[in-house]
Amino acid sequence: MSQKAQIVAFSKALGTYRLDVGEFPTTEQGLNALMARPADNATKWNGPYLEKAIPLDPWGHPYLYRAPGTDSEFDVVSYGKDGQPGGTDDASDITSY
Repeated sequence: MSQKAQIVAFSKALGTYRLDVGEFPTTEQGLNALMARPADNATKWNGPYLEKAIPLDPWGHPYLYRAPGTDSEFDVVSYGKDGQPGGTDDASDITSY
């Protein structure tokens, strides 16, 4: 699965999480909240919300999750091959925003 397709899958799972719990996971809870009930603030959690464990991006880096996001309620980001913000070609960022 491409990183953009993976980010879309995360976004859909996050939407379902919000429908159940009433809010998106916090930055601290991260994408792990899609697989395991957070210890705090998720009494209506009805997951897991993904079929498989949260993968690394194609370059072996974890996806970054922030809530609130830059211009939306959350961001899911892969920093690309170099693992650093910005860049071009294989090193360019892939984001949910």
